[in-house]
Amino acid sequence: MKKGQISLEFMFLFMIFVLMLVYSLKLTAFTSQSSQDILATQIGIEAKGLASMISNGISQVYAQGPGAKVTVYYRAAYLRDVQYVARAFNLDDPIIAISYSNGTYVMLLNGTGASFINFSGPYKNIFWANSIYRKDFLTNTTVFLGSSVPNVNFNGTIINLACLKISPSSLPKILKIVVEWDPNTGDVWIYNATSGEILIKINPGG
Repeated sequence: MKKGQISLEFMFLFMIFVLMLVYSLKLTAFTSQSSQDILATQIGIEAKGLASMISNGISQVYAQGPGAKVTVYYRAAYLRDVQYVARAFNLDDPIIAISYSNGTYVMLLNGTGASFINFSGPYKNIFWANSIYRKDFLTNTTVFLGSSVPNVNFNGTIINLACLKISPSSLPKILKIVVEWDPNTGDVWIYNATSGEILIKINPGG
């Protein structure tokens, strides 16, 4: 009787231990997933903010006409941390890709190998802001001085994405963005990692 009672008590305690262990593992996994979601959201907010700032600068210059010039400054935090970006979006070699098609795209992609763009969901890695300057440079590498990311799955189409390629680690805390309408040159986008500056020249007639 006592042996049977001890066995039942032992089994009961063992079952409680197993249930606590399973719950603990699920809670840990949930916490880890939640922190990744939060991180992806925070970085996404910063990426969207960068896209909006660039598009607003381009729209201002376009509205003012030839010779116009605008300088704006963007403060980055999570977006400039390689480990944060890699963890949030499951990237091996994270880069910030900035391109343009009727507005500014900021994408978080792999610098090497094939890249897939998520247009929606918790791990959305493409952010766009509209501009009144209506041009499409998504595959125009001349605008970005030959810079591109190959084999990008862009909404079901594989393209060589023409863009500025910026390592998160080279992004300064305060990014300087200069936009000017230069009637003597074509459209050009340049990132200077040394000075921490993006220079954008537009020419609607070029």
